[in-house]
Amino acid sequence: MRLLTRRNLLLGGGALTAVTVAGAALAERPQAFRGVTPIQVGAQPISHLSNTDPDRTRFGSLSFRSGLSLRSDVSAFGGFSGLWRSPKGQEIVALADNAQILRARVETADGRLSGLSQAMMSPLLLSGGIPARRSRYYDTESLAIAGEVAFVGVERSHSVIRFRRSREGALVEGVPIPVPGSLRELPRNGGLEALAVAPQRSELAGALVGIAEGGQGFILTGARQGMFEILRSNGYEVTDLAFLDSGDALVLERRFSLLGGFGCRMRRVDSAAMRPGARLDGEVIYQSEASHQIDNMEGLAVHREGANIVVTLISDNNFNTNLQRTLLLEFSLVE
Repeated sequence: MRLLTRRNLLLGGGALTAVTVAGAALAERPQAFRGVTPIQVGAQPISHLSNTDPDRTRFGSLSFRSGLSLRSDVSAFGGFSGLWRSPKGQEIVALADNAQILRARVETADGRLSGLSQAMMSPLLLSGGIPARRSRYYDTESLAIAGEVAFVGVERSHSVIRFRRSREGALVEGVPIPVPGSLRELPRNGGLEALAVAPQRSELAGALVGIAEGGQGFILTGARQGMFEILRSNGYEVTDLAFLDSGDALVLERRFSLLGGFGCRMRRVDSAAMRPGARLDGEVIYQSEASHQIDNMEGLAVHREGANIVVTLISDNNFNTNLQRTLLLEFSLVE
């Protein structure tokens, strides 16, 4: 993530104070828990996405369902940049930037998000029980889960770590997987922001796919390994990736400016287009407006409820509860 770098490009007046505080929060990430630890998470419901048009529910190809603003008294809560949601949507796992995860049960009322229960945070543990936070794999930015296996993308070291999910839901026995030299040559703070496992019915058939903030894409496993590119525009940079059952990919993007604040965009990429050497654009299916209740949206997950495809987003508050929020937003994809 390069939010701090972008914020430092232009400084002036009150913006300097905000940037300095945000930068300090980012630099002083709280230590991860030492083991699986139950926590309490408070949730304030979000009933509408647009503050100026609260009755509006349709935004591009997305229909807003509900949302939550999440808080906890635990200082290590926040910084979520990767998200997974179970096939029926009842469980979430959110990856924090400080090498730990949040695991919780999603509670609903009348079909709307109402809170999180049974919330636990746990550190990422490497082989031999070594906490990732105390290794060079501390800057964790992207998450993909397939069955009992999880993959985590790490910035600065530009690595991908394969974990086993324990009975308690913790990520343990982490071991780096081979990655191409071109991935290791990425800018130090511009590594893999997105990871996802392609569905079996797609042409990539179970391959692990990663995308860096700058749009460099990598098919890391499977028979069609290689690089591709996500074309960038209008200041947006990639923050996450999720595959639909069809094999099409949803790409989440974020931008920031001192005057406009945070922006969020989502594009849909055809399944057949994602291949080595491709330069991908994709249809914009959602783009935020100034009135929308968003923050630094970095995590994306997709699950299905019958015929309904549910898209869930989470924001990274940079552990800065004074200036930012941890938002969990839920949409239906209108096809």
